[in-house]
Amino acid sequence: MYANTLYQRGRARLGALRVYAHKRVLTLLALGFSSGLPLALVFGTLSFWLREAGIERATIGFVSWVALAYSIKFLWAPLVDRLPLPGLTAWLGRRRSWLLLSQCLLAAGLAVMAQLDPQTQLTTLIAFALVVAFSSATQDIAVDAFRIEAAPESMQAALAAAYQMGYRLAMIFSGAGALAIAAWADPDPNAYRVEAWQAAYLAMAASMVVGILATLLTHEPQVDRSSADLAQQQALDRFAHLPRPLARFLAWGYSAIVAPFVDFFQRYGRQALVILALIACYRISDIVMGVMANVFYVDMGFSKTEVAAISKIYGVVMTLVGAAAGGALVFRFGTMRILFLGAVLVALTNLLFAVQAQLGYHLGWLTLAIAADNFAAGIATSAFIAYLSSLTNLAYSATQYALLSSMMLLFPKYVAGFSGVMVDAWGYTHFFLIASAMGLPVLLLILLAAKQGQLTAKAQPEEGV
Repeated sequence: MYANTLYQRGRARLGALRVYAHKRVLTLLALGFSSGLPLALVFGTLSFWLREAGIERATIGFVSWVALAYSIKFLWAPLVDRLPLPGLTAWLGRRRSWLLLSQCLLAAGLAVMAQLDPQTQLTTLIAFALVVAFSSATQDIAVDAFRIEAAPESMQAALAAAYQMGYRLAMIFSGAGALAIAAWADPDPNAYRVEAWQAAYLAMAASMVVGILATLLTHEPQVDRSSADLAQQQALDRFAHLPRPLARFLAWGYSAIVAPFVDFFQRYGRQALVILALIACYRISDIVMGVMANVFYVDMGFSKTEVAAISKIYGVVMTLVGAAAGGALVFRFGTMRILFLGAVLVALTNLLFAVQAQLGYHLGWLTLAIAADNFAAGIATSAFIAYLSSLTNLAYSATQYALLSSMMLLFPKYVAGFSGVMVDAWGYTHFFLIASAMGLPVLLLILLAAKQGQLTAKAQPEEGV
């Protein structure tokens, strides 16, 4: 009987693992790759390219504002959610049409960047980096909506896991892979050849075919949109006294744009302000530091190959290990405690880079610093995603998730734009100390949000009596 019990448990575990062979899960793996690919190409990898081309640190810091597109994607998320694309939507459906459009724009934008030289065409390069960033943010909105609608709740964890795996693999490829291609095309580490970076970006543009094929080969999710249509009809009745075209426009705008925001503030009341402040500040320490990370590696004398091996491969692996640990810790101790732990670890690990600035070129210490920093970031990210998910109303998941995920980057990336100015003014050591100190107010916000959440939870039973 004991042997039979073990056999049944083994079959159950194998059955659970089979979900990862499901077509929808494999599709999310490919779409995760497509989503993760562009980020480094307008952020870390681009910073490395610009610094090697001799662009000033302050300018590189300001160029990082291109990535603010990810922070304001909630502004056009309702369009992606509700607006059909002429021709494409009838052919592919609402989600797949927006996916294909954004992916084609991404491939084209990266291909144009591959033809430019920042030494002589910096403004044009930044303009197309902006096109890539906006197209990438639009793809993220469409992928999030597709993931939510593509499968029942029982499969959502598998879809999310596959998406994260694809995303991280793409970050390795667009980080370490792009640097490796550039190093291969330019074997002299002391020389700058624009052709090396152009070859790397052209390879990245070609790699967008992974997401395009996934979009074309999958099926459009079948979703009941009657509740959204009902909300729009109710809004239309409210504006019935206006001319019909204007009434329809206002009704669509209310149901697509206003209703998700109204819902959020109705559910959380005054607590919403603390929640939004926490979301806006949680990642400030690592994002401000991250803009100057690759520039710091160059200035410390590390080669592209060393950075690729340690930061872009080993570092990402440590992020995945940290994410897995964070998920287990959240399950065991709850979201808010690990959210606090993650914020503490991220702030502390920035201090390791301050030590690196004093040591200069030291490969062993760099390995330790990157390992600890990425492990801490993995724990913090797992807790933060769990926190954001708990705040979202499923009735407005796409638009509200876009709002919350945008807010977590908006303020940190704005501050990060001044990171080059900070380094020039105070040096790397003080810069990393300041970046670490920026994480301290976050701890107070977490404690305040947790306290308010506990008070709300205690009040609910009394209200129901």
